[in-house]
Amino acid sequence: MIAGTTEPKPASREELISPGLASRLDRFDVKSRKLFPGALPGERRSKKRGRSVEFDDYRNYVPGDDLRHIDWNVYARLDRLFIKLFREEEDLALHVVLDTSASMDAGKPSKLIFAHRLAMAFGYLGLVSNNRVSVMTFGSRAGVRMLAPMRGRRSVNQLSEFLLTNLDEAPDGPSQSKGDGFNEALRRFAAGRTGKGVVVLLSDFLIREGYKPGLGLLADTGRGGFDTTCIQILSPGELDPSEEQDRVAGDLHLTDNETGQGAEITVSLELIESYKRAAQAYCDELAHFCRSRQMNHSLVSTSKPIDELMLGAFRRIGLLASG
Repeated sequence: MIAGTTEPKPASREELISPGLASRLDRFDVKSRKLFPGALPGERRSKKRGRSVEFDDYRNYVPGDDLRHIDWNVYARLDRLFIKLFREEEDLALHVVLDTSASMDAGKPSKLIFAHRLAMAFGYLGLVSNNRVSVMTFGSRAGVRMLAPMRGRRSVNQLSEFLLTNLDEAPDGPSQSKGDGFNEALRRFAAGRTGKGVVVLLSDFLIREGYKPGLGLLADTGRGGFDTTCIQILSPGELDPSEEQDRVAGDLHLTDNETGQGAEITVSLELIESYKRAAQAYCDELAHFCRSRQMNHSLVSTSKPIDELMLGAFRRIGLLASG
């Protein structure tokens, strides 16, 4: 990870998600590779097609059936009455899981702020589509924090207030409370999930003890119906130290954001190239681990505009659908 950041933290909903992006997201909905039964018909689906949204089959008409469901085109061809049957697409549960550990409080632009803005964008998308949205954060001094499931545009302010408060409690130095690490947090999350839904995990995945135990448990929820996307967030300087704004070169003292441990190194072009190969291999291994367990993986740089990611890359991998 590259140095802590002095980037100002967002102080309002508009600084978490711009009105322009919010307006554009109004035309989209959360998408999943799976069809999920829910408690209520989703707003987008019912608004567009009515309560029954997907044709499934026909059956013979019997007296007492609703005449509005007769397929008169079939009657014209066959001179027989058939009722159209539909499969109802219902609401979708969106779970946003956000890593706020000390390693996230690094990079320029800040990974921590970037992740909160992504969490706001995904949460907004789910809420305005009338899907159930919950948020879980872990890794800060506050430990694991939960925002209970909510629904509808009226809950957008509640979401933004939760995320702004969470940013205020972000780590300001080495601090790991017992039980709020990556793998323990995902164990708690997986153990508490029932039903089906979409999970968006936002993290740099720079986990000292390794990410496989926690992600393995998260993958297990996929067999029960959860569709998971792991979004790996790194700063430009973490992907390529030669791109770091404060040019990394020469003799340096490095401090681990999470443990406070230090190391003396001499940065050379050869060391930077070796680091880049190791970083790429790490990201490739994570991507393979996710995809081999039917989870999406997306590596993003904090230099990328949020609106381009939401309406471009994330739409292409199937996280968004037109409303």
